[in-house]
Amino acid sequence: MKRLSTLLIANRGEIAIRVMKTAREMGIRTIAVYSEADANAAHVRAADQAVCIGAGPVGSSYLRADVILDVAKRMGADAVHPGYGFLSENAGFAKACAEAGILFVGPPTVAIDVMGDKARAKRAMLEAGVPCVPGYQDEDQSIERLTSAAKAIGMPVMVKAAAGGGGRGMRLVHQESELESAIHMAHSEAQNAFGSSELIIEKAIIRPRHVEIQVFADEFGNTVHLGERDCSVQRRHQKVIEESPCPVMTDDLRAAMGEAAIGAAKAVNYVGAGTVEFLLDQSGEFYFLEMNTRLQVEHPVTELVTGLDLVEWQLRVARGETLPLTQDQIQLNGHAIEVRLYAEDPYAGFLPSTGPIHLFATPSVPGFRVDSGVASGDAVSPFYDSMVAKIMAYGKTREDARQQLVRGLQETALLGLPNNRDFLIDLLEQPEFAKGEATTAFIADCYGDQPTKPAVSEESLVLAACLQHRLGRETAATKSLGIAPELLEWSSTGRTSSVYSYEVGEELSTVTLTSQGSNAYIAQVGEATYQIQVLSMASEHAVLVVNGVRMPLHFVATDDATIHIASASRTDVLVNKAILPPSAGEEAGSGTITAPMHGLLLSVDVEVGASVSKGDRLVVLEAMKMQHGITAPIDGTVTVIGGKANQQVAAGDVLVVIEPTEE
Repeated sequence: MKRLSTLLIANRGEIAIRVMKTAREMGIRTIAVYSEADANAAHVRAADQAVCIGAGPVGSSYLRADVILDVAKRMGADAVHPGYGFLSENAGFAKACAEAGILFVGPPTVAIDVMGDKARAKRAMLEAGVPCVPGYQDEDQSIERLTSAAKAIGMPVMVKAAAGGGGRGMRLVHQESELESAIHMAHSEAQNAFGSSELIIEKAIIRPRHVEIQVFADEFGNTVHLGERDCSVQRRHQKVIEESPCPVMTDDLRAAMGEAAIGAAKAVNYVGAGTVEFLLDQSGEFYFLEMNTRLQVEHPVTELVTGLDLVEWQLRVARGETLPLTQDQIQLNGHAIEVRLYAEDPYAGFLPSTGPIHLFATPSVPGFRVDSGVASGDAVSPFYDSMVAKIMAYGKTREDARQQLVRGLQETALLGLPNNRDFLIDLLEQPEFAKGEATTAFIADCYGDQPTKPAVSEESLVLAACLQHRLGRETAATKSLGIAPELLEWSSTGRTSSVYSYEVGEELSTVTLTSQGSNAYIAQVGEATYQIQVLSMASEHAVLVVNGVRMPLHFVATDDATIHIASASRTDVLVNKAILPPSAGEEAGSGTITAPMHGLLLSVDVEVGASVSKGDRLVVLEAMKMQHGITAPIDGTVTVIGGKANQQVAAGDVLVVIEPTEE
C-alpha cells in the first residue's frame, strides 16, 4: 500500500473543504493552497496548514502547476487532490506529480488526455462501441470545414469546445446564418478558458435528458458504476439541479447505461472516480456526451442514495487499495436532489455578482445537507466561479426530497449580493419539475431568456419598515440613559408614527407605521392596513406576526437606510428613501454603460463617433470564466470609450457613453 499521510488540495471553496472533511476523518493531514484574493477564505481556515501561491487571477495561482507542485514537495505532501476544475483534468500536472513521486488522486494521464479532448474521446468511444451523437470531431479546424460539417449534419447543431466543460465555449445554433458568428465566439471563449480553441460539432438533440453515470475503477481492473444522476435542469449549459435516481430510469435502462459507462472507462484503462455523461432522448435512446475524469460537483447526491463517501473511495484507490464494494453490493436507496446556489442575478440574464456576504444562514435539519465554501463575512471574488454552495435534501421518495429541499431553501438566507435562492425555490415548485418531467429545455420553456422578477409586495415593505423602525429604536435606546422599555414608543402627543418610503418600480410607496405598544404596530400602505406583532428580534433573525401569519425572517441592515430581508417566499433589498437626499442612488444616465462586475475587457467593438442602435454589442467582458457581451441600451452616438482590450475593469467603471439620438 502506498503512503498517504499528508494531502495537498489543489483547489478552493466548497470542494476543498469537502475533501478536507474526509481526509481528516481518515487521519490524513491537509494542506490548502490559496491566492492572495483567498487569504481569508473558508478553505484556508479549514486546513491544517495553508500556503499562498500567487495573485487572484487563476493564471497566477490555481493554474500554476509548477508552484503547487513545489509547495507539495516543500510541505511533505504524499498526494495531491485536484478537486474539480482548475488542474483536475490537466494531464501534464498529473504526470508531473507522478514524476515527483507524489500521488495524483485521479486517473492515469492517458485517460485524462483522451477524455479531456472531446474530439479524441468521441473517436475512442466510437471505436469502443459506445453510442455517440452524430457529429464532426476531426482535426481540420478551419472555419470553412467546421461550417460545411455543420451544414452536412443539419440544423440545429451544438458547437462545443473540444477541451472544455461547464458551458464555456459552447453555442447552440439553429440557423446556418448564425454559424460563423457562433464558431468565432466559441473559438475565442474556448481559447481563453482552456488554452485550446479546438471545436467539435454535434447534432443537437432537442429536449433530451442529461443523465450521467458515476463510475469507479481500481488498479486491479475492477470497475463498477454507482447508479445515475439526472442533471437536465441547466441554464447556459451549466447545471442548476441534479438528482439521483433519474425520474424516468428503469432497471433495464440503468443496466444498459451502466454497462456502456463501464465500457467507456475500460477503453482508456481508467482508475479512480469518473463520470460518463449521456444524452437520453424521449424514445429511451442514449448517446455518449463526454467523460469527466474527476469528482463531479454533484457527487453528493450519489453519496446520499448509496450511503458511500466517494472522496474516501478516491483516497483508498489512490493509495493502492481495491474497490470497497463489488457491483452486486452497491444499492440505491431513496432519492436525493441537489441545487447549486449561485451568486448571480437570474432576473438580469443570470449575470454573475460579486461582493461581500453579509449573512449566509442555513437550517440544520435531518435529510438536509449543505456543502459550502463561504460564510457570513466572506466575499465572492470576480476571479472564480459564482457557485457559493451546494444544497441537498434526501428522502424516502422523490417528493419527500423535493419538499424537504424547498423547505430548507425557504429557511436559507444569502444576503449582501444578488443570488438565485428565490429562483431555485420557484424551479422546484414548477409542476413540470415536481412531476419529474424536466428536460434540458425546462428553464428556457418556463422562463424564456430570463425569469421575470416578482414585484415587491406591500408585505415586504411593511416588514422592512417594522425592522428598520425597531433597529432605529434600539440605536436610540443605547444612546439614552434609564429609559424603560415600555416608554420607547411613547410620546407626549400619544402613540408615535413613522414614515418610510421605498421605490417600487418607478414609483415611491409609503408605509406609515404607528406604535400600538412596545411590540405591536399598525402599518398603513395606501388603502391597506396591516397588524404587526414582533415576537422576537435578534441581531440577524426575527419572528413577526403580520395579519395573523407568523413569519420567521433573516435580515441585515447595511446602513440606516438599507435593509436586506429573506423570508420564506422572497429576498429583498429595500432602501428607505425618506432619509436619503433626493439625488441619492440616481443613475448617471441611460446612455452611460458601466461594468456590471469586475473582469477583463476582452474587446471594445465600437469607437468614438460611431452610431449604434439599441442591442448592438459594445464590448465583451470576461468575468467568472464566462464572456458577457454588453450591448447598447439606446440608439445614439458613442462619445466616450472608458477602456481598452485586455484591460482589467472594476464594477461600476464607465465603459461607454452614448449620446442619445434626438427624436
